[in-house]
Amino acid sequence: MAASILIVDDDTAIRESMQEFIQMSNFDVDTAASAEEAIEILEDKEIDVVITDIMMTGMSGLELTGIIKKNYNTDVIVMTGFCADYSYEEAINKGANDFVFKPIRFEELILRLKRVLNERKLTKDRIQMLEKLKKLAITDGLTNLYNSRYFYSQLELEVDRFRRYNHPLSLLLLDIDHFKQYNDAFGHIEGDKVLVKLGKVIKSCLRRMDTGYRYGGEEFTIILPETGSEEARVVAERVKSTLMEATFSPVPGKEIQITISIGLTEYALNEEIASFVQRADRAMYMSKESGRDQITSLPATPSDQ
Repeated sequence: MAASILIVDDDTAIRESMQEFIQMSNFDVDTAASAEEAIEILEDKEIDVVITDIMMTGMSGLELTGIIKKNYNTDVIVMTGFCADYSYEEAINKGANDFVFKPIRFEELILRLKRVLNERKLTKDRIQMLEKLKKLAITDGLTNLYNSRYFYSQLELEVDRFRRYNHPLSLLLLDIDHFKQYNDAFGHIEGDKVLVKLGKVIKSCLRRMDTGYRYGGEEFTIILPETGSEEARVVAERVKSTLMEATFSPVPGKEIQITISIGLTEYALNEEIASFVQRADRAMYMSKESGRDQITSLPATPSDQ
């Protein structure tokens, strides 16, 4: 797709000649006779680069540049005459990406435009790479759920939100039953298939506000903001029953059903995060001790706070 360029100049002859020349270089070009008209175009269309004169009737090009850099993801090339009372530093301080003098040499303008567009692409690629690296840093590579490091970071944020707004907050801790025996019997590749499937089940059962994590090994956690223990049990039941519908065939002709033990608890005012997580862990082990494939809810006690 051709880059989108907007020329802003109150001189019709300059505007039209620039438009014609830049279009010959295969750019998509719009024009505006004033800064105010340019802002209207920016509201309706995504523009990659604005090329604007400084001296215009009404709002100046420098004022326009400031507005663009504050409100739009658009780069700016500023134009001015040789004798104008504006400097390169003023334009750059307003956020301009480049600065050219009138009378415009069109070949030079195209070179500067291509340089700005290239830097724009490099910046976009860099941002995308940083976002990808950030995602990798907080994501479990096998299940595509968040990892335990991000779990504690997010749990701190949710606890802080609880303290500010006093909305309920619940936590589920899930553990795959007899997972070690399954791994020992059928190998880690088959075990990984179970972990991946549970990750998908958890994702499919969460509401928009909920987040799921691989806590470690075969343990998973789910943070449930604005959720009391009764609602949390509904989510736990949904995860448990959805996994029960899945079957695994680690060897031909043999189908195995996987179950999970779940611990559930609700955050209590002013308790430590470690206490909150440990209580969910105790509840999960109570499910294990009661025969597995169960959900155990454990309320806070005075000693937890």
